[in-house]
Amino acid sequence: MKDLRDILSLADRITVNTQSSIRIEDGGKVLYFDPIEIGGHPQDADVIFVTHPHGDHFSPAAIAKICKADTVLVVPASMADKAKEAGLPLVTALPDGSGTAGGIAFQTVPAYNPAKRFHPRANDWVGYVVDVGGIRVYVAGDTDETDEAAAVGCDLAFIPIGGTYTMTPAEAASLIRRMKPAAVIPTHYGSLVGKPGDGKTFASLVGGASTVILRLG
Repeated sequence: MKDLRDILSLADRITVNTQSSIRIEDGGKVLYFDPIEIGGHPQDADVIFVTHPHGDHFSPAAIAKICKADTVLVVPASMADKAKEAGLPLVTALPDGSGTAGGIAFQTVPAYNPAKRFHPRANDWVGYVVDVGGIRVYVAGDTDETDEAAAVGCDLAFIPIGGTYTMTPAEAASLIRRMKPAAVIPTHYGSLVGKPGDGKTFASLVGGASTVILRLG
């Protein structure tokens, strides 16, 4: 596992804008995951990863603010037609797959609700694992606690905790205790769903299993 100091250094270059809108900068590359509600027009994205087509994760308007001439968009294969709205070169992905986009290698993990209707397993939506400066980063997408998520080996995990459509803080903490990443950043709470205080609740439930870094609220 990567040294925690290196992970915390990377975390200083990570922004969670709202919900699950994540920006990671390292080694001259800028990666976005599920960008929404982008302020300004930074036009700095090298690769944009989208986990599924719901409006709080896929926003052509937000993508237009961050894309540049050579930006590549990575999406689940099942939303390829809808993703054409963004007008970018596409790389499509299947669950439990792998690929490369803009020089960034990635793996995919199924993202779904086993017992809720919002994110069916059959839709083949995904989370992503990417290598950022030697640190394995897992962005889970909208998922519940699943065996596939628990089996992910990573240094830093982004996990949804807001409940209703994904995990509650307690469910997310249970997943982290199974995964045991060195650090975790909770997402998907405090705005469209979940309470602003959910991050602190989650951190208290994780305890010493992983270092919790709060970037929302």
